[in-house]
Formats: sequence, C-alpha cells, structure tokens
Amino acid sequence: MSRTAQIFARLSAPLCLIAVATGLSGCILVTDTSRMNPDVFVQETAPVFYNMAGASQPQPQPLPVRKQQPIPQKRDLYQTQFHQTYGVPISNPAFRTYYASMQDDGHTLPAIPYSRIDQRYLRQEVDYPTTEAPGTIIVDTKARFLYLVEANGKALRYGVGIGRDGFAWSGRGVIQWKAKWPRWTPPQEMVDRQPELAKFSAAEGGAMPGLNNPLGARALYIYKDGKDTLYRVHGTPDWQSVGKATSSGCVRMLNQDVIDLFDRVPARTPIVVI
Repeated sequence: MSRTAQIFARLSAPLCLIAVATGLSGCILVTDTSRMNPDVFVQETAPVFYNMAGASQPQPQPLPVRKQQPIPQKRDLYQTQFHQTYGVPISNPAFRTYYASMQDDGHTLPAIPYSRIDQRYLRQEVDYPTTEAPGTIIVDTKARFLYLVEANGKALRYGVGIGRDGFAWSGRGVIQWKAKWPRWTPPQEMVDRQPELAKFSAAEGGAMPGLNNPLGARALYIYKDGKDTLYRVHGTPDWQSVGKATSSGCVRMLNQDVIDLFDRVPARTPIVVI
C-alpha cells in the first residue's frame, strides 16, 4: 500500500474523525465506581489538549491518528449486586420517558432502572426560591442535587454524584465549553502509576467515546476567572453513583439527565457549587 493510501486509511477510521476531544476526566474507569481512589483526581483531570496561547477560550486540538483501544470492562454495563429499593413509590409517569433507552449520535444508551434509584435523585421540577438568575446552574454538594434555575421560584432538579471529602470544588464559575461524547485521556502521571493505561494516553489519542467511557455522553467544563478549575459536570454509565460521594472530584449525572441539561444550557452559563 502506498504512503498516501496508508494515511487515507488511517484518517478514514470513524473514531479518528473526532476533532473536538477532551483529554480530561473527572472519573476513573467505570469498573471502579463505588471504590473510587480520590488521590488520582488532579492527575486525571489535568488538561491535555488545550492551546490557550492567544485564545480567549480553550481551543480543542486534533487527536493523534492512532488505532483506538476499547475501554476495559470487568463487569457488564449496568450489572450490579445492589438490590436495595427505597420504598418510595415511583409516581411520576414522566420517569419512564426520561430514562428510557435512547439513540444519541450513533450510541444506544440503555434504559436506566429508575425504580432502583431514590426518587429524590430523579429529574423533576421543584420549588426553589433563590436570588440567582434563571439559567444559572447550582450544585448543592451536601444534598447531591444540581438545580437549573427557572423563573418564578422554580428549578429543574437532577440528582448527582459528587467528589469525596477533600476532592470537591466550590465557588462560582462558568461553563466555558461543552462536549458531546468526550474522550477520556489519563495524563502521563497517571499512566506512569498505571502502565496498563498507556494505550489510552494522549499520545495514543485517548479512550474512545462510548457507553463505558468515564465521562459519559456529555461533559460541561467549569472555568473560573478564565482558568480551568479541573472540575466538570459530566455523564456516567454507572447509575449507582448518583446520590453518593464516590467520584474523584467532578459532578456526575445520569447520562439521560446530562444530555437533557446539555441541551438546555449554552456555553458561558454561570454555575455555583456550594
């Protein structure tokens, strides 16, 4: 095969056509969900592909053209030994629609077994008096809720998973930019500690987007005063982590919920984490 044909073949691989990619991760692999190791948070969330020189906001850079490796799985997606129910009747018929299986950018998201999640953490409109302007995102880390402020004292509330003690950020910022089906790229410091992750390094182009990617279906990147806080609001393929403090720093949402939020908020949306 000629050199030109080889280059064309490599560039034609579907997974290598994604130019807007993130080398950031607020989670470790989904296989480790309820047993997170918080000391990797800063290393996992270090920016990899930003080019801030002369730019007012981060400019995504193309990933190297490499063969992408599947994310390793130690259990089938959504399989669990957890069988607890909360004894709360699931009375909102909208939940069936909210958490049904859905097609999204070539991915088929499984239905979420919402009857096994505390109903408080399911998407719903609530009374929420606040002085924050409509359109603001408020994350209540103590209660494990994310609110999208609406007019007339209302808000759309989602359940979230948050970082463990000592690995959570609070303050005011903005959603600087957003990404659909972002890639997960462990930085070199993490690869040095876990050599088996070398195939997902920045040099190899990161872990491909997909159902087991730790960043889920969407990621919203939190900046403050023009600088990356290293914290994100993102999806997760593990519904059990919502409502818990088990992540290594970021704000996790059910994939169906983060898609809904993503579609409702523009870039530069203000966010308050308390």
